[in-house]
Amino acid sequence: MVSLQKETLRIPLVSELMIPSEKVAHVQISNPLEHALLVLVKSGYSAVPVLDPSYTFQGVISKTRILEETIGIEEFEMNRLSEIMVKEVMDDQVPCLTKEQTMIDALHKLIDHPFVCVTNEKGEFDGIVTRRTILKQFSKHYHETLKYTMLETT
Repeated sequence: MVSLQKETLRIPLVSELMIPSEKVAHVQISNPLEHALLVLVKSGYSAVPVLDPSYTFQGVISKTRILEETIGIEEFEMNRLSEIMVKEVMDDQVPCLTKEQTMIDALHKLIDHPFVCVTNEKGEFDGIVTRRTILKQFSKHYHETLKYTMLETT
């Protein structure tokens, strides 16, 4: 998606790089932690978006947050997983992007997060941009630039 021409570099928009919401595992804000942990384990992800019933983005729930909540003084209190709701444990202070922002905007937010959620002006969940996607774009750009530079020197 990063295209290198003789003198211009086009920086892709988030809309070109994002994984659409239909393909992203998520949980509902009212789900018990038991369900969230099952989704996380089955999907293989360390964290997933949390949505309300109208698909408005609310935050992110992670395996780490769930485990921290179930660690008692001397043992894991796994029976608490069905008693605690996602909304009580989720991280609601996470950055978001819009489809109109650029890959550079995404890069800045992905420094501290493995993925960043994309929302529209109403806060509805549109998808995610992953660190992997951005790194692939930079790798592609680097190789194209190197190839172009090598062609110029020959």
